[in-house]
Amino acid sequence: MDNNFKRELIIDNCRNPFHKKSMNEDDFIKANTHNESCIDNIDLYVKLKDGIIEDAYFDGEACAITTSATSIMLKNIIGKTPEEARTLMNEYYKMLNEENYDSSKLGEFNVYQDISKQPNRKKCAILPFQTLEKTFKIYESENK
Repeated sequence: MDNNFKRELIIDNCRNPFHKKSMNEDDFIKANTHNESCIDNIDLYVKLKDGIIEDAYFDGEACAITTSATSIMLKNIIGKTPEEARTLMNEYYKMLNEENYDSSKLGEFNVYQDISKQPNRKKCAILPFQTLEKTFKIYESENK
């Protein structure tokens, strides 16, 4: 992926993030995650129905990496099962940890393939998936 394209994709998802808005609906699971070392503080709202992520939104204040990664994540998880989202998350973590991964499974997430060169930014890039995992754990505990 060309560096200029990567930069443009991150900036576009930061300036025009997918599904960023305030909400307070009872049928959504809400989880919050923040990064102690910067401004990142996001609330993630996920609606699961019949084992499928039917809808998801986020709100909060965050840097360009966290905002864009959350936007890209939401585009890629809606309509999937938590297991499918976790598979995507695992592939993403492999990429961020410089392990063998399948870039064809990551699509727009490939813009973060060099994030491991900036360890402080890695936290920003994983924050959305950490928050998503929290929503899954809440859902699973409520639906035992």
